[in-house]
Amino acid sequence: MKWKYIVLGASLSVILSGCSLDQFTSSGNEDGQQTSTEQPPSSDEGSTNEQKQTGEGGNTEQSEQEQKEQQKEEPEEPNVPAAGEKTEEKKDSDGLTVVSEPKSMHVVVNKQRKLPDGYTPPDLVVPDVPFYFTEFHPKKQMRKEAAKALEELFAAASKDGIDLVAASGYRSYERQKSIYQQNVAERGKEEANQFSAKPGTSEHQTGLAMDVTSAQMAFKLKQTFSQTDEGEWLAKHAHKYGFIIRYPKGKSDITGYSYEPWHLRYVGTDISTEIHNQEETLEEFFGFYPAS
Repeated sequence: MKWKYIVLGASLSVILSGCSLDQFTSSGNEDGQQTSTEQPPSSDEGSTNEQKQTGEGGNTEQSEQEQKEQQKEEPEEPNVPAAGEKTEEKKDSDGLTVVSEPKSMHVVVNKQRKLPDGYTPPDLVVPDVPFYFTEFHPKKQMRKEAAKALEELFAAASKDGIDLVAASGYRSYERQKSIYQQNVAERGKEEANQFSAKPGTSEHQTGLAMDVTSAQMAFKLKQTFSQTDEGEWLAKHAHKYGFIIRYPKGKSDITGYSYEPWHLRYVGTDISTEIHNQEETLEEFFGFYPAS
């Protein structure tokens, strides 16, 4: 408390002498850290381990010279949310969680987590890879970042003598609804739910998924794909290009779906590599399980 009396005495002395005293200023927030300018997080950025936060305290003035010096010492960092950070999410009338950041490359969509009504992913493009059909179809599309990564994956596979063929990428809500209803009509609801997503809960609607196959499979999507050279190559190398086998074998109690060795999901190389090394699912990695 001694400094308060010194300042008070100095101020009183100056006032009595008819002189003016410059205002004392202080900086920083209540945690003793310098505040930084907030920048909106980008859904296309890679994951970070910690969220950079700005303080709300410290409403005092600061000299221009002090600000410049502190900016040099403490450069600004973007306010990027940590990978898998659970922001506030709401539930719909059916009790399903509506994802809050559907454009995120790390979005988790499953039987319990749905996309917002009317959601259409941005920047859809057609990757330059072989498809089993030549005409344009919306299911050829993926998000731009995912499409570029798929091109790199296909190029690497071709270099190793592996001939992958793309089968199905983006699906709209309406398209998924039609597919699901057809599967229910043919197989019954209980069986259909093991492999077919209800509209709004399909990863294909995110624009981050692509089903792949091969000529050896007659371009069909079957579990025996895992026994082909193409299926084995994907299981070993997909993570190097930012993809995971979304519905791995023996994890249906967590993912809610049976084994799909053909279903690639883009999440970026950092997360895909960790999931591959840990032999986890997307639900386990982000703590959203079980999904069934």
